[in-house]
Amino acid sequence: VQLQASGGGLVQAGGSLRLSCAASGRSFSNYAMGWFRQAPGKQREFVAGISSGGTTNYADSLKGRFTISRDNARNTVDLQMNSLKPEDTAVYYCAADRSVLRVRIGRNLDYWGQGTQVTVSS
Repeated sequence: VQLQASGGGLVQAGGSLRLSCAASGRSFSNYAMGWFRQAPGKQREFVAGISSGGTTNYADSLKGRFTISRDNARNTVDLQMNSLKPEDTAVYYCAADRSVLRVRIGRNLDYWGQGTQVTVSS
């Protein structure tokens, strides 16, 4: 599985962005998917995850502002980000793994995308 993230950019605080991760290869629907982010000087952190069956989970601090979704027919997983804040500025990565638990932990995942930059100006 290869992952290609897109949709990042520069947005003002309070605005919205929608990130998309396109997966190539077979068996996409069998994988749990996740979005992570890494801000400069900080560790990578979990943002949101979605199981193969569509069950979602979020970092507590992001609940209500971010929404993850997947389209197994199109092999994509999206992250809708609303009410963006300057502290949301980071490189956002998508990832895939057969284990939804590993996606939640964010370690030893099978596949990672290349990342897309999100910059939120104040």
